[in-house]
Amino acid sequence: MSLPTMVVLVALAALLIAATVQSLPQGAPETVCDTMLPFHSGGRELPQNSVPPFGIETSTSVVGQGQTLRVDISGLRPELSFGGFMIQARNRNPPYQIVGQFSPSRDGTIKLMNCENSVNNSATHSNAGPKQQVSLDWQPPVDFLGQVVFNATVAQTYTDFWVGIPSSPVQVVRRDISGPAPLPTVNPPTNFNIASTRSPYVPPSYVAPSVSPVIEDTFYDGCGQIKNCFGFPNGCVATQSCTIISAITVRGEVYEFEMRSGKGTNAAYVAVGLSDDARMGDDLTTECVPENGRVNLYSSYTSNNPYAAIRGSVSQNSARLLNASFVDGVIYCKVQRDPLTVVQGRSFDLKNGAYHMLVASGTGLKENSVGFHNIGFLPSSSPINLAVVQELGGSSMLLVRLHGAFMIAAWIGTTSLGIIFARYFKQTWVGSQTCGKDQWFAWHRMLMVTTWSLTVAAYILIWVELKRAVWHAHSIIGLITVILCFIQPIGALFRPGPNDKMRPYFNWGHWLGGNLAHILAIVAIFFSVKLPKAELPEWMDWILVGFVVFHVLVHLIFSVSSIASDRHQSQRVNTFQMGDMAHHHQHAMRNGMSMERKMDAPYGGLRKGLLGVYTIVLALFVVVLILLVVLAPIEKAFK
Repeated sequence: MSLPTMVVLVALAALLIAATVQSLPQGAPETVCDTMLPFHSGGRELPQNSVPPFGIETSTSVVGQGQTLRVDISGLRPELSFGGFMIQARNRNPPYQIVGQFSPSRDGTIKLMNCENSVNNSATHSNAGPKQQVSLDWQPPVDFLGQVVFNATVAQTYTDFWVGIPSSPVQVVRRDISGPAPLPTVNPPTNFNIASTRSPYVPPSYVAPSVSPVIEDTFYDGCGQIKNCFGFPNGCVATQSCTIISAITVRGEVYEFEMRSGKGTNAAYVAVGLSDDARMGDDLTTECVPENGRVNLYSSYTSNNPYAAIRGSVSQNSARLLNASFVDGVIYCKVQRDPLTVVQGRSFDLKNGAYHMLVASGTGLKENSVGFHNIGFLPSSSPINLAVVQELGGSSMLLVRLHGAFMIAAWIGTTSLGIIFARYFKQTWVGSQTCGKDQWFAWHRMLMVTTWSLTVAAYILIWVELKRAVWHAHSIIGLITVILCFIQPIGALFRPGPNDKMRPYFNWGHWLGGNLAHILAIVAIFFSVKLPKAELPEWMDWILVGFVVFHVLVHLIFSVSSIASDRHQSQRVNTFQMGDMAHHHQHAMRNGMSMERKMDAPYGGLRKGLLGVYTIVLALFVVVLILLVVLAPIEKAFK
């Protein structure tokens, strides 16, 4: 073969290779963010409808908010190459918006795109040369919780491209304050099966109706008959509506534990514990945690000081994972535990012992541990032998409900009203006394003593319930409130006399302590709505907001009324003649009372009327909130 002939053949081969990988040389334009359809110079081409020979793999199936996740695009066979691509992560729930950001590549092979008015939320190729694999770094938003699916368009040749190739779902969970360990980076498996992923993203132009099959839930089959079932919220097993559900089946000396998280909870783990006292601490716990595309099993031992679920204390060979899945954000696992497990010298004898069952689930993970059970936590009401099949109920929450009811009555009810009396009614009902004290002071003292009594009782009740300190925003702010409340009446016992030079300092200190305690108490009540143990609806926040707005508005009206009253009274005093002043003063002295105390301040009638309205509306707020505290868990259980 002559040299010219070889040159021609090489040139033809180069042209042929270039033609087989022809894509947009600068990557996909931002005009195709929605459809992900490539537009080539020859016109619009239709995507392939066959099973794509390329896959999207992620380094893990669970990622914390703001953490980095690696995404790989590669062929199902090592010899496959592609020229162009476009990829984006979409919320798995409607409206399927694009979420997160991709990071620039070090070698410049990736071009970032700005879709839907967001920065770097999609990526495409920067050159159309053949490539066998592309790796990208992606970060979820710090304020996003839920599932995302990566969808990619991959162009193998000019006419052969696939649109909406999906990854397996990735769960974005709340990142714990302490921060989990850096997510591991793993190579994509070679046995990737596109049929195991969810349905691919379909461009709007090609949306076709689909019918989801009705899947019967068999988890509850046999509950109370051949296996013990227990779930959260309390009573959910009967209605088959559990957010967390567990089951224990005993066959001889075989102890099988099943557990499952609820759909749409964004759970990062689900766990079952065995406890002597129905409280977290010194318990044997079985955890199921989705990690790196699979559900992993861990055994742990809960500790009180500090509070944690410690995996290193328990032999990981004491339990075996029989079956597990992580589909549509729902964690399921089936575990066989040894009949006897010894932890730090303590024996958990499943055959002869009796234990409370604990169920827990949360959206956060820690390093080598699970995070707080913010989705839910519930212990069974009594210890049971696991082999005795029976219907289980949750432990009584009476003390928790009373704690909440007492605190609402104290800090939204009596405290709010007591502050109003002390601040705006010192010049009202003048001349009328109760037990030798002015009316405003008698009411103020009675209301504040009620606040003190309810607060102390509520604090004792929650300590009896928990039997240990549990530190979070609600408990910390609540403790400060209780301390301020406790010292207020003690300080009042040492109140200086009216003419004492220290009286102004006392007045300011008493005012500051009371108002600070009131504000902190309201903040603590807001934080209580988020506590899983409270089982309160999130919309209770809006009722609390309504109370705050109403309370502030009433304060403003009273303040304006007081200013107007002071000005009116000043003008009236200045118009008195000296003779009249003396006459009124002598008459008042004969009756043992000064003239100033014989007369109400101006606009007193208006303030009394407003006080009546305020008291009625305040009572309605208190009644509604207490009913929510008492009845919301019942309503939630039958939802």
